[in-house]
Amino acid sequence: MKKITLFFLLVLTQITFGQAKITENEKLAATCKVWGFLKYYHPVVAAGKTNWDEKFFEVLPKIENAKTKEAYSIVIEKWIDDLGTVSVNKPLADDQKRDYFYKNLDLEWTQKDKLFSKSLSKKLNFINENRFQGSNHYVNRDGKEVALQFVNEPAYPDFQWTDKKLRLLALFRFWNYTEYFFPYKYVMDQKWDQALVEILPQIADPSSEKEFLMAMREISIKLNDSHAATFNSGMMKYLGGEKYTAFGTKFIGDKAVITTVANDSLAKIDDLKIGDIVTKIDGVTVGKRLEEIFKYVQGSNKAVATVNGGFLMFSGNTDEIEIEFIRDNVTSQKKIHRYPGEKIKRSPQKTSPKWEILENNIGYVKMNKVPKEEVPEMMEKLKNTQAIIFDVRNRPTYTDFLVSEYLNPEPKPILRLLYQDLSYPGRYYFNNEMEECGKINPEYYKGKVVVLVGAGTHSFGEQTAMSLQTAPNATVIGSQTSGADGPNYYFTIIKGFDSSFTSAGVFYPNKKETQRIGIVPDIEVKPTIVGAQQGKDEVLERAVLFAKNGK
Repeated sequence: MKKITLFFLLVLTQITFGQAKITENEKLAATCKVWGFLKYYHPVVAAGKTNWDEKFFEVLPKIENAKTKEAYSIVIEKWIDDLGTVSVNKPLADDQKRDYFYKNLDLEWTQKDKLFSKSLSKKLNFINENRFQGSNHYVNRDGKEVALQFVNEPAYPDFQWTDKKLRLLALFRFWNYTEYFFPYKYVMDQKWDQALVEILPQIADPSSEKEFLMAMREISIKLNDSHAATFNSGMMKYLGGEKYTAFGTKFIGDKAVITTVANDSLAKIDDLKIGDIVTKIDGVTVGKRLEEIFKYVQGSNKAVATVNGGFLMFSGNTDEIEIEFIRDNVTSQKKIHRYPGEKIKRSPQKTSPKWEILENNIGYVKMNKVPKEEVPEMMEKLKNTQAIIFDVRNRPTYTDFLVSEYLNPEPKPILRLLYQDLSYPGRYYFNNEMEECGKINPEYYKGKVVVLVGAGTHSFGEQTAMSLQTAPNATVIGSQTSGADGPNYYFTIIKGFDSSFTSAGVFYPNKKETQRIGIVPDIEVKPTIVGAQQGKDEVLERAVLFAKNGK
């Protein structure tokens, strides 16, 4: 009796599997994952022995016609079988000297996807176990400025947004670039599988060019990486517009304080003053407006996304906007002008020294202004100060960690890098050799080393801050940094769509993460509205106070 019951259960399961209806979104999401997996794992595809894009275009109508899970699995199995027999090719044993990183590797979907028959899952598992081990046709680490590079990807110069198969190809490419080669996939806010399911309808069947373009932008922003964003020439008119106000703001809490005026004469036309607090734009609070545009603004964390979003918030395509603002505790409304970028003739910036000695014998260095060749002279003049404040809040020049040679008595490890393991896409490994700074120097600087950081401390700036942190008497002061340390790789997805992301992981020597977190200040200083109105540099003021009394 038990055997008969079991038999009928198995038959019922097969009937249920075969008859279950599937949606277009489910089919395309599963196909995106299979397409990418085969691209980097199948020996025929990964070796470049077939036109993989064309194979996708050929199978797409069959996938669209598959109405059940059984029919879908049959189509995908036939697609795989037509590539030829996969020979047994057991991967080489892992290098025992390598420190492997598995947090991004997840191939369980090949065995658990609800659209896959047991036979299809078995085929995918066999390909995984006998994956391609040669030089991949589509990706390598032979780049010059940035090692990782995607290659042999046709650009499709005649690409039109109305072409569904090319829209899907663009998404499939980007999704799989991220799936297998973005080192920080594991710290994203949203699971990458879920991001695919969510964005697919806007790519597969957009109601307009705008919906498609903004979906391509949004999927890249989901990486939560200050380096990651997709650009298209037609995107800007939807993203923020092509006209700008003549002022700049700093966001403090849920308010935008005018802190800079790009052009004095234009500011006078609208009677705008530094210190005015903008609370609404066209009737919408700045806080709500910021939330609305966050999904289109790159940023590893809210601090840097707020800075980037603040620029877009006031731009647009109309000549005027209405703002609500507070001046001298009085709330008012007015219309202000926007101008094309070329009409905003920016007032010349005030010149300031690259480095100087402040009161109380405190050195102050603007790292964004000091060229490499001037470092020896600078450090010679500052060697007898009681403290040196290194300002890294704007991108430093490429001093190549030379400053640290004057701050350390011996070489110090700064960071360790995480690289893609191209023999096993999705797996990574830590470089055996750590990046170092400093040298044997008994005459190293003995005073306090203070490092200023903020949202503008980005990428190389964060590495610079990490090198300065190695000094024996270093203190970091400021606010959360960009959280995107590591080389930024720029690449073309398809004609007209350029994108980027952080291409190698950067960790402290003890494997403490920097991505999204950034360089954590020892003393946090948050700007205040009063400070912004008075034009104060509150971070620098706090650093000077610390340099004087150590508190």
